[in-house]
Amino acid sequence: MALRSVLESARDALRGDLILPGDESFEAARRPWNLAIEQHPAGVAVPVDVDDLRTLLQAARDAGATLSVQPTGHGAAGDLADAVVVRMAAFDELSVDLGSGVVRVGSGVRWGAVVEALEGTGWAAPAGTSPVVAVAGYTLGGGHSWFSRTAGLGSDNLRAAWVLRSDGTRERVDDDSDPELMWALRGAGGIVGIVTALEIDLVPTPALWGTELTFEAADAGSVMRAVRDLSAEAPASLNVFVSSMRMPDAPQLPEEIRGRSFLTVQALSTVGAADDLIERVRGAGTVRREVSGATSPKTVAASSGEPTEPTPGKGVSAALSSLDDATIDDLFRFRGLPEQWPIMGIDIRMLGGVLNEPRRAGFATLHGVGWLLHALVPVFPGVPSEPGEASMAGFRDVLARATAPQTVPTFLGPGETLERCGDPASIDRLRDVRAAADPESLIHEGRLPR
Repeated sequence: MALRSVLESARDALRGDLILPGDESFEAARRPWNLAIEQHPAGVAVPVDVDDLRTLLQAARDAGATLSVQPTGHGAAGDLADAVVVRMAAFDELSVDLGSGVVRVGSGVRWGAVVEALEGTGWAAPAGTSPVVAVAGYTLGGGHSWFSRTAGLGSDNLRAAWVLRSDGTRERVDDDSDPELMWALRGAGGIVGIVTALEIDLVPTPALWGTELTFEAADAGSVMRAVRDLSAEAPASLNVFVSSMRMPDAPQLPEEIRGRSFLTVQALSTVGAADDLIERVRGAGTVRREVSGATSPKTVAASSGEPTEPTPGKGVSAALSSLDDATIDDLFRFRGLPEQWPIMGIDIRMLGGVLNEPRRAGFATLHGVGWLLHALVPVFPGVPSEPGEASMAGFRDVLARATAPQTVPTFLGPGETLERCGDPASIDRLRDVRAAADPESLIHEGRLPR
């Protein structure tokens, strides 16, 4: 049966919405969070309950189409022709058990709502840096957070999930009831079923302390070496991010950062002040600005500077096995070249800690990986894309010799597949789990092409 007619019939049966090409709201509804990515699905569904999801599964079956779940539009990677995008905003359950340190969330809930609910409780969410990212998409894609050295990847904290299978059955699954599906959900969850809710461990933060040190760009190499040396002895309770910023000379920016380059080191300790550990970093350059003291997860989230509205942007990520002096020198030499102006920011995250000892089995892993980097290339109207593409290629080349065998799925770029995140045996295992969970191929292939 023709796809359009099937979807029109399904629209009549839904309690929620199904927006189709030609509808007034379709152009806005089809767009992902990153407006630089074009996707042209056959429709955009906004179900209100599990029965609506079952109706959509039947429509996909009747039309030979697929469903692509994008709770908030983050993580989009492809065109999605002949697929129906599913937005999960109505699945908004949020229940916190402070006694056991567990939160249950619907798949439409964003991290900001969880962080807000936990403020002042002594618990933190294993959330990403953006408060507007959906808990489900982040967790099911691995997810690296401010607390990952302390508590592991977001997926490591997944205790259980409520999964709607392609045959229409919905059940709670955990490591006892279906260990293979749980293994796949921890990192590749979007391709093995429709997750409607998750049960996630929280992170105990009895005494949360943070510091932010800002240095001139000229000190970047020596400061980065100090951070690298710190990683060898830093306890799992200490999490460290480094940001190298190169701000354009744009009138809309505050005067104090307009046209400037600088390096910021942010550290977060879950067990109180860590001044003694940070001292060698502080002494590696001239500190232009310092903010230190007790903090909270809400304050940390607010300081991320992540966009809260859909925007266009490009970027490239790299997971590194190590960060030796030569790699640091090469990176910041590359960073300082005039022609690398398209890269506004380079984010460098210290790994290790609990990431090397995951508590639960999952497809996503950063075991043995030392550093996670991301270069941000903003997209401005009227500015040619070629310089940015060249800078991203150069970034990859500079780091190639230190690149680790795998990265985490949430750091994949457009067109990259899960084969960058696991060895061949893991990919074969993932394909077997998908075949068993979705034998009719009703769920979109995502980042694992069939």
